[in-house]
Amino acid sequence: MGSFKVAVIEGDGIGPEVCRAACEVLEKTGEIFGHEFEFNKALAGGIAIDETGECLPEATVNLCRASDSILLGAVGGPKWDDLSGEARPETALLGLREELGLYANLRPATIHMALKNACPLKEEIIGDGIDILIVRELTGGIYFGEKGWKGSKNGMKAYDVESYSEAEVKRIAIRAFDSAMNRQKRVVSVDKANVMESSRLWRRVVTEVSHDYPEVELTHMYVDNAAMQLIKDPRQFDVMVTSNIFGDILSDEASMITGSIGLLPSASLGEGNFGMYEPIHGSAPDIAGQNTANPIAAILSSAMMLRHSFGLIEEARCIENAVTKVLESGYRTYDIKDSYKIIKSEEGRESVSSMIMGCKEMGSLITNMIQAENKVFANNTSF
Repeated sequence: MGSFKVAVIEGDGIGPEVCRAACEVLEKTGEIFGHEFEFNKALAGGIAIDETGECLPEATVNLCRASDSILLGAVGGPKWDDLSGEARPETALLGLREELGLYANLRPATIHMALKNACPLKEEIIGDGIDILIVRELTGGIYFGEKGWKGSKNGMKAYDVESYSEAEVKRIAIRAFDSAMNRQKRVVSVDKANVMESSRLWRRVVTEVSHDYPEVELTHMYVDNAAMQLIKDPRQFDVMVTSNIFGDILSDEASMITGSIGLLPSASLGEGNFGMYEPIHGSAPDIAGQNTANPIAAILSSAMMLRHSFGLIEEARCIENAVTKVLESGYRTYDIKDSYKIIKSEEGRESVSSMIMGCKEMGSLITNMIQAENKVFANNTSF
């Protein structure tokens, strides 16, 4: 039995909706397994700008530091597009990562076989499934490098500097190789070493780290080739480790291979057990408040929280299994409504089963599935 403090940053757009679904799932899981979750809301992003005048208030950072982990929805939207770079809602994410030392972003891209029809790739490419872990460096590189504007003979000139230190590359490489040891023991390091000095350093340091993991096969790949190979043959990948900007792009590409960006969770980790967990999708302001968002990515992010921050492996699997069973039963949200489940009758006839659910209903369905699949725990009064 455990008690955990979770800072909940709902953010903007569909953030509040998907966070509520994830918290509902966590509460039910805690009830079944005998854990307590204390949820404390904090402001960040556009809503924080509207209410406090800044995208990341000091009170939010302090609350996060006093918590055991963070659940984040999404930030940003066209309402704040005219703000300068440092004042934009998205800057809150960079600030949280930097302030809390969250340098490693784990983004699993796994295809649910019930959603095979939602994958844009041919069936022979998908095979018996896709299971990729993208390990993205999160607090260095071009997003945190020197940037600015200055005059030139050709008018105003804008610049962003890509920069990495040996220590930054080493720690993310170690995270990737440690992850590979628990998977298929293959790491692909993605860089642009044929052009960029920062990538040449990256490749050298990753190679040096690989010597401590003789069981793991290391391959280097240029980012343009990696983007192509993700579409051509995604099953060749086990763990991909790459820089901040390359990881940002490749993980979104990988998400669409799985059928929808609304399905994939992420974990942002530092040293120790503390982490920030968020779906990789954006705030989707065009559907905010319409109960049409997909909460699965946020729910699976809560499962990653249980696994990585709290060490609750069985509880994490409980959530993941419930998501799988709900999808296998034919239930869908609007973004994956075309990925139907084919059901064969006793006479051999095929029919299509698809029940389209709203965000709230899908969250409740997964919560109820957790309850139904774990009656043995729910009826155990020894907790």
